[in-house]
Amino acid sequence: MPVNLNTPAASSLLPINGVTLGFAEAHIRKANRKDLLVILLAEGSHVSGVFTQNQFCAAPVLLCKTHLAGDQPIRALLVNTGCANAGTGDDGLYRAKLTTEALAIALNIHPQQVLPFSTGVILETLPADKVIAGLPAAIANLKQDNWLNAAEAIMTTDIVAKGTSRRIVLGGKSVTITGVSKGSGMIHPNMATMLGYIATDAVISSSALDSIIRFAVNKSFNCITVDGDTSTNDSLIMIASNQAGNDEVTENSAEFTVLRDALTDVAIELAQAIVRDGEGATKFMTVTIEGGRDEAECRKVAYAIAHSPLIKTAFFASDPNLGRILAAIGYAGVERLDINALKLYLGDVLVAEKGGRALAYEEAQGVAVMQQPEILVRVDLARGNASCTVWTCDFSYDYVRINADYRS
Repeated sequence: MPVNLNTPAASSLLPINGVTLGFAEAHIRKANRKDLLVILLAEGSHVSGVFTQNQFCAAPVLLCKTHLAGDQPIRALLVNTGCANAGTGDDGLYRAKLTTEALAIALNIHPQQVLPFSTGVILETLPADKVIAGLPAAIANLKQDNWLNAAEAIMTTDIVAKGTSRRIVLGGKSVTITGVSKGSGMIHPNMATMLGYIATDAVISSSALDSIIRFAVNKSFNCITVDGDTSTNDSLIMIASNQAGNDEVTENSAEFTVLRDALTDVAIELAQAIVRDGEGATKFMTVTIEGGRDEAECRKVAYAIAHSPLIKTAFFASDPNLGRILAAIGYAGVERLDINALKLYLGDVLVAEKGGRALAYEEAQGVAVMQQPEILVRVDLARGNASCTVWTCDFSYDYVRINADYRS
């Protein structure tokens, strides 16, 4: 089961003025499940996106990038689950265009104003006919308060729907932020196998929104890993409907940082929810590296720890075989690392220092920490002032079962 994560109450996901959401059961892969989502944006909305860095990126990712770079303002998003439409060549791109054109006709907008997204099995043909057939039902139930249904409509192997909201005040005006995400396996930085949609009614310039999404993704979705696999379909979209009535936020505004940090907090919560719902996860692990010369070398060490199957399986078993962490630190690729200077902590317990086991450390202390559902691994490299934090989970028997049976 997910680690300290429950499905949000529908009432907790606050509506955003200028954003309506509709879903359908299009039977794309399985019957009797929500698998199609339409998000309609008011005129004057601004949209920004970041995508997977996998060079085998999916057809909808290619189309999204093209449409975002075009001169038509984005008015709608179309999301399907059950088929990733990745590894499908020209035919996949053709089918993605068919679905965006069909939605554009139904909404009386230009096809370039639609962003398509797909998630599911790679190397399979998108059933465009099923997507198109499901559009009338999705459009018919477009509502502002459909955020939980939207979160459920984009799930694949997720156990729990993921969503959160915030309210802040900008210039005396109440501003709302709501976001949903999906993801459970094939999760790795540089965008993971996830879809994320975060919307606000704040009035904000396009350039400021672009700046915020770059900042937020590097503090959130680019700091999570479940299994070290980067997907072909990863996408994070930020939407500003510009309807809150506040003075426009620009990068030079006094309130830019307030809005940026609020949007980033939502992104972090959604990203952590993906790790908490990692396929078969029983432990949620925070890996913090301190005392680095720069953030890049801190990330090397953090990911070496967070990716290691040996470490992740030890955490599943609550086995303080902590030499595996030292080994990962050693092969992380940090040049001229002084192993006698660094310190390793498990929770608040000092485990290793001066190149070996801390004199006061007893295995019972390690067992006590590792039996907890949430665990902190902290390393002080003693080389400088840089730091970073990433979030990961353990590997359980269920991870193998879920991925072995994924296409069943």
